[in-house]
Formats: sequence, structure tokens, C-alpha cells
Amino acid sequence: INFVKHINISRIYSKSTRQYQKSSMGTIMSIGKLRQNFNAAGIKIFIKTYWGNRHLALPHLEVEDIRSVNWKALKDAGFEGCVFDKDNTLTAPYAMRVHPPLQESLDECRHVFGDKLAILSNSAGLAQYDPQGAKAAKLEKELKIPVLRHESKKPAGTPEELQLHFGCSADRLVMVGDRYLTDIVYGNLNGMFTIHPAPFTTAGETSVVLAVRAGEDYLINRWRTKKGILPKDHPLILSPLCDYVLSQEIASKS
Repeated sequence: INFVKHINISRIYSKSTRQYQKSSMGTIMSIGKLRQNFNAAGIKIFIKTYWGNRHLALPHLEVEDIRSVNWKALKDAGFEGCVFDKDNTLTAPYAMRVHPPLQESLDECRHVFGDKLAILSNSAGLAQYDPQGAKAAKLEKELKIPVLRHESKKPAGTPEELQLHFGCSADRLVMVGDRYLTDIVYGNLNGMFTIHPAPFTTAGETSVVLAVRAGEDYLINRWRTKKGILPKDHPLILSPLCDYVLSQEIASKS
């Protein structure tokens, strides 16, 4: 009887331990995602953008996804490289592989710009979230694209890492990202040509990201339609925007 009791107690203890470990791991992952999503510097820049520099949040070009971008036309215009956000730009949120429908366009971009590509993420490569660069190294191995190591979350930060990597000034680079108040503001602050692809999935995104994205969409639509705010012209863009897309569907200024 004592042996049976011992077995039952051991099983209960083992099951409880596994449940506790699973719960703890889930809590740790949730805290990690919350830390990743919190962006104090971004909030400060948003306040400045809202009260006087709203044009910084508007991309030069809106596309359904990167398949609509005419990479060769951008190269011919004088741009020397492309900087990509990761989640919902190249991959699904927290995924490590390119979203399959986008692979051909990414290959074309690589063909046009050669090794002048990079990923600038608010997770992989960010000192706060990835201090040893392990996530950046893993992502580089999977996507075959350099992941920039940097100290500040977009939209904060200066373009030094970009200029060092690409060997040119930031105004000769294209910034591609799905977040208006991080990717697009960062690109515009640093004189880049900014492209906003629509997010292609909400799977895996936290409730915080979904709420912030909804707020961004509301503000951008209001600023465009009610206030008539437009992005500033980029000095390398001399042709109509339709020349830089493979589809005629453009949602930005023409």
C-alpha cells in the first residue's frame, strides 16, 4: 500500500511540476513579448510626430506586399540598397522563414541590389532583446540576409549602422516595413525612400500589436483624407510613383 501511495504521489508531483514549468515558460515568453512591444523612445517620437511632423508617418509608396515593388526601377533611380523590417514584411510574426509567396520578389530584389540588403528589426539584433546576437545570427542563417545589430528601437536611432553596412548615405536606401510609426517614421527621419506593405497575417501577433496597428491605421487614414497630409518628396524620385510598382494599384500620392 505504501508503495502504491508513493507511486501516486510521485505521479501527482511530476504532473504538477510539468504544469508549473509549462505555465512559467508561457509567462516568461509573454513577458518577453511585452518587453519587445514596449517602445518608450517610439512613444516620445510619436508625440512629436503627432503634434508637428505627421508627414513623417506617411510612406512614399503603399503596396499590397513586396511583390508589387519594381526593384529594378528603384535601382535605376539611384538607390543603392534595401532595408527590411522582418515580421509581416518578409516573414509571419516570430517566424524564421520568408513567407513563401514573397520569396520570388525577395530573390529579384537580391538579384538587383546584390548583397546590399539588410534587416533592421525591433527584436533580432536589438541589444535590449538580443544582447548576444544569437537571434540575429539564427535569422541570418535562415534568410541569408544580414541582420543589423543596433542599440535603439525604431523609430529612434541614427543611421550610422546602415551607412556603415551599405557604404552610402541613408538617403540612397529604401526602407520597407509594415508599421507606420516605427518603420516608416524611422525611414523618413533618416531621409530614406519608404515603402509600406500591408501586413499579410495577424496570426501570432499580440493583442498589444493588434491594438497599436489599428490605431496607426486610423490615424494615417485620417491624416490623409481629412487633413490632406502627404509625405515629403524624395530627391531621387523623379518619375510618377506608378513607375516603381509592378501593379497599378497605388494608395499613396501620385
